[in-house]
Amino acid sequence: MFPHPRRIFLAFVFASLAGCTVGPDYQHPEPFSPLPEAFKEKGPWKKPVPRDHLPKDEWWKIYNDPALSRLLSAVTKASPTIYAALARLDQARALAGMEASAFSPGISGSASAERARQSPAKNRPAITVNSFSFAFDLRYELDLWGRVRRLDEAAVARVAASGADFHNVLLSVQAETARAYFQLRTLDAERAVVLRNIDGRARSLDFIKRRRELGASDRLDLSLAETELATAEGDLLEIDRLRAARRHELAVLCGTNPSTFSIDENAIAARTAPPPIPVGIPSELLERRPDVASAERALAATCADIGVASAAFYPSIVIFGAAGYGSFDVERVLDWSSRQWSLGPALNVPIFDGGRNIANLRRAEALHAEALARYRQQVLVAFQEVETCLSDLQLLAGRSVKLEQAVASGNRASLLMNERYKHGAVAYKDVADTERLAIANERLAVQVLGQQLVTSVLLVKAVGGGWASEAPFDGTGQDAP
Repeated sequence: MFPHPRRIFLAFVFASLAGCTVGPDYQHPEPFSPLPEAFKEKGPWKKPVPRDHLPKDEWWKIYNDPALSRLLSAVTKASPTIYAALARLDQARALAGMEASAFSPGISGSASAERARQSPAKNRPAITVNSFSFAFDLRYELDLWGRVRRLDEAAVARVAASGADFHNVLLSVQAETARAYFQLRTLDAERAVVLRNIDGRARSLDFIKRRRELGASDRLDLSLAETELATAEGDLLEIDRLRAARRHELAVLCGTNPSTFSIDENAIAARTAPPPIPVGIPSELLERRPDVASAERALAATCADIGVASAAFYPSIVIFGAAGYGSFDVERVLDWSSRQWSLGPALNVPIFDGGRNIANLRRAEALHAEALARYRQQVLVAFQEVETCLSDLQLLAGRSVKLEQAVASGNRASLLMNERYKHGAVAYKDVADTERLAIANERLAVQVLGQQLVTSVLLVKAVGGGWASEAPFDGTGQDAP
C-alpha cells in the first residue's frame, strides 16, 4: 500500500525545511587591502634556501647544534606548558563531539518499581497497588533552521582554533627554549673572554709587583692593577649569576627540577653567525602563523554563532517517543500484553521573551565584530614582528662587523701600549684604559653575536616555525608531541 499523498507532502515540507540554515555564511576576511608584495626590510637572509630537507617542526636543525637539538627534543616531549595546551585541544574536541551528538536522536532507558496507597473515596476503601515499568524514551529535534548545524560548525571551527593555539604554544615554548639557550651560550663566550682578562690582569699584577720591588713602579700602578683584577673577578661572578638564571629557566621549560638540571659550558656555540632563514612573500605569513590561523578560526566560529542566535526566532519541533512495558504485576511486566508506547511531535513557537532573543543576536554580532578586529590586529602584529626581526638582523650584522674591527684594532693598541709601558714610555693607567676598552669591545661583540642568534629565533617564530611542506591543520588529527 502506498503512503497517503498528504503524508508525502508533509515529509517533503519537513525535508525542505531541514535544508534551511539561517544566519550568514562565513566568508574569509581580508585583513587589509592590498597586501604588500614583499617585506620592506631586505638582506642576505632573503636568499632562497632549500626547504625539502628540513623536517616539519624541527626548525632548530638549521643551527647545526647537537646540544640545542637534544634540548628542544626534550622540551617538546616533557614541557608541562605544551601538555596543558594539548589538554585544551582535547577539551575542544570533546565539546565538538557533544555538539555533533545533536544530529542523532537521544535514546534513554528507564525502569521503575513503585508501591502506592490510594486514599479512600466514597463507597470505595483505600487500596495499595504496585506498579512496574521498563521503557525506552526517544527525543529528537528537527533541525529546521540549521541551529544544530551552526552549533556543529562553530564547534569544528573552535577545534581548529584550539589546534592552532596548541601549535602556537608549541612554537612559543620551543622559541623560548632556543632563546634561553643562545643567551646561555653568549654568557659562556663572555665568560671565556673574562677568564682570559682575569689571567692577563693577574700576570700584569705580578709584573708590576716585580717592578715595584726593583723601584720601577709606584704604589699607584699597583693599586690600579689590583683594582682591574678585582673588577674582572667581579664581572665573572655576575656572569655566573646570569648563567645560573638561564640554566634554571631551561630546566623549567624542560619540565625538570632546576636542582637536578645541568648543561655543559660551550663558548664556541655563540661565536657562529645565524643561519639564513627563508622568508617568502607576505601572503604566506597568513597561512603559516598559528596565531593568525587561530584568530581566523575563532572568527568563523563567531559567524556560526550568529546563525545559532538567529534560529531562536523560529519555531522548533521536537519528536518525543517512548516504548516499553508496564504492569501492576511484576510477573507480567514483560508480557506482550503489557507493552506501552507513545509517539508525537512538540511544537515550540517563540511569541514574547522580553527582547531576550534580540539581545542575544546583537551580542553574537558584536562578538563577531570583535573577532574580526582581533584577526586584523593579529595580522598586523605578524607583519610587525617579521619586519622588526628583519631590520634587527640587518643592523646587528652591520654592527657586528664594526665591533670585530674595533676588537682587532683594540688588541693591537693593547699590545703596543704594553710594549711602551715596559720601556717606561707611558704610565700603567694608559695601559689599563686601553686593555679595558679592548675587553669591553670584545664582550660587546660576543653579545651582539648572541643577539643575532636570538633574533634569528624570533624570526623563525615570526614566520610561523618550520618551513617544510605542511598541510593546514583541520582539527581532526592527533597532535601530541
